[in-house]
Parts: sequence; C-alpha cells; structure tokens
Amino acid sequence: MRRGRTLRAAAALAVSGLLTSPLLAGTAYADQKDPKAPAPPAKMSQIGGERLGTPGVQVQLKPGAPKLPGPDALTARSWIVSDAATGKVLAAKNPHWQLAPASTLKMLFADTVMPKFPKNQKHTVKPADLAGMGVGSSLVGIKENLTYTVHDLWLGVFLRSGNDAVHTLSAMNGGTKATVSQMQRHAKELNANDTHVVTPDGYDAPGQVSSAYDLSLFARAGLRNADFREYCSTASAQFPGDKGKDGKRATFGIQNTNRLLSGDYDIKPYPGIAGVKNGSTTNAGSTFTGMAQRGDRKLLVTVMHPEKAVHNEAYREAAKLLDWGFAAADKVEPVGRLVGPRSEDDGTGAVSTQGKRHKGGQGSTQAALDSTGSGSTWTAVGITGGAVVVLGAVALVVRRRRAAK
Repeated sequence: MRRGRTLRAAAALAVSGLLTSPLLAGTAYADQKDPKAPAPPAKMSQIGGERLGTPGVQVQLKPGAPKLPGPDALTARSWIVSDAATGKVLAAKNPHWQLAPASTLKMLFADTVMPKFPKNQKHTVKPADLAGMGVGSSLVGIKENLTYTVHDLWLGVFLRSGNDAVHTLSAMNGGTKATVSQMQRHAKELNANDTHVVTPDGYDAPGQVSSAYDLSLFARAGLRNADFREYCSTASAQFPGDKGKDGKRATFGIQNTNRLLSGDYDIKPYPGIAGVKNGSTTNAGSTFTGMAQRGDRKLLVTVMHPEKAVHNEAYREAAKLLDWGFAAADKVEPVGRLVGPRSEDDGTGAVSTQGKRHKGGQGSTQAALDSTGSGSTWTAVGITGGAVVVLGAVALVVRRRRAAK
C-alpha cells in the first residue's frame, strides 16, 4: 500500500515537472470531445511561428499566470488572442485551420474597397447591382433606383452585415468578379495565405475559406483606416429609407449585430469593446473578431465555429478569451505573432515571436496612424507589422448615447 502511494506521488511529481519544463510548457493538447467533430489538419501554415501550425491549444504560461478556460468553456474549433500593439500571440487553438469565414470576411472586403471611394460620394442603385446575392442573405434594406452615400453603404456593411450593401459597393468597384480578384490579391499582400475568396460578402460558397489568424490580420489592417474604425465601432445609426409622397427620404434605425458592442437580451456589451466584425452561416457556424482595451492594453481576439449550441456563444467565448488575455498578458510567453503586410514584413512571418521590427514596418504604420489626426477618439500607436489599436472610450460613448435614448 505504502509502495503504491509512493509510486503515485512520484508519477505526479514527474508529470508536474514535465508541465513546468520550459521545453514542454504550453505544448498543444487535444480538447475535442465529440468524435464526430471535424479534426484540424495535422499540418497547417506556420506563418507567424512554428507553434501556430501545430494542432491543438498553444499557450506557454509563466509562474502565476491564470489558466486558460477549459474545453467546456472554449468550444470553438479555432481561436486566437493577441496583443494588438505588439502582434504577439498570447494563446491560440488551430489558428491556421482553414474554415468558412461567414461575414467576418467583410473585413477583407473593407480593407480592399474602402480606400477607393470618399464617404460623401453618392450612388444610385441599379437592379443589376443587387444581382447574385445568396438566398437568405443578411440585408440592410437597400432599394433599387434610390441614391445612397458611400457612408450609408458602409454603415449597412458593418452594422447589419448587409450583403446588399456589399454588392452595391462591389458594383461601384467594377463588379463582383473584379472585387473578388482584388480581395484575393490583397489577402496575399497581407500574408493571409489561408484565405481563398469566392464571394465578397462571406456567403457560403465551395472553396471559400479563411482562418482565425487571417481574420485577425484583416482586422489589424482595417483598423489603420479611420473610416473603418468609425464604422466597426458604431452601435446604432439611422439608414435612408423610401421616399414619401412629399419626395423626402424617410430613415429607419439599424443596430450593430456585434453583440459585444450592442448587447442583447442575454449578453451585455463588453467593457472597452471597439469593434470589429461578426458573422454566421450554415457552413461557418458563428465567427467573430473583436478588439477591446483595458488600461493601456489592447487585445484582438478571433473565434470560429463554437461547437456549443448556445445563443451568442461566439461572443461568450470571445469575452472569456479577452478576460483571460487581460489577466495573463504579462504572464505568458508568446507562442507566435501576427505578421505585417509583405511590403513591411519578411514575407514569411515564420521566425520571430518577439515582435522584431522589419524594414518599413514601424515607420509606415506610424505614418498611416499620424494621418488620422490628433482629434481622433482612437489611440494611435505604432505597431510592428502594420496595425492600429483603439480606445475603449469609443464604446463608452456609444453606450452612453444608447442609454440616453
């Protein structure tokens, strides 16, 4: 009996020693409980670091670091949480798994098309502009033969995830086919090599895939643009409706479907949230990329396809990751990094996990941020590899306005 206890104690000490070893701490572990659930590929991209291409959860805790929530709390097939300022990946699960992206792909659409048209440009919608939308598409309510500003259309894209707004902007951009081609080229420029674009709006289509890693890259790239930051952080707005008998346009209210920003009956807005985009389709399940700030810390999180069938589950899991990330940020070793565009990074991103500077990265990013002006409600800081971070004050102002209504 005594010998059995001694052996069990020795085994426990051995396991403890392995888990705290610098070599094995944070090694991947499988946490899928449903044998019928799809498994990630055994080998995935290593952009951003070797560990990011290894299946399972990747995290390396220092002494005193809080543990990640367990597999019952984090059921997403793929997720990643990173420091927006440095690009360091704090933890991830299958971040390069190519999965259906749903409307989070609209971030890449915005990255590609938004710089091309001024906000006050007007466009009268033709019937052909709205052709080709998938059955059951999310819509903001655009009408043929009515005129909208580019500002209106982007509110429709970000708040209501309107595929009608996406198709209208695509028509202005030379058509859906041309826009898809431009999006694919831009994804390559961003080193988002997991992404294959088939539709500009993220609607389910054979072969259309992205990854939690790539969606995080799209968010970082978009947040360099002041207009992108405005739209993705807007909780509610008025949208142009039909003309009345007097010839004047009516308006109707629209609310952002990002529930960590706007809230819902079963979930509150996340403190410090400042965007960015959500999605949901049959193939993708629920997807979400969010940015939040607490003190000087800005975190970016992406969650793809939670297995738990609970209302707003993607937002719940994203909030858990943000809570953990804010508590653990200084108490973990990064397991990888978010790389910058090819024009600013080394083109592979497979080496540095320490946020090393690459030629052109810091300077061009800072220049882009400086161009937004000192009056911005967002905090602009230089980010290695091309990105930007935001102030939680944006969400605070939005919530105050909503409470006053």
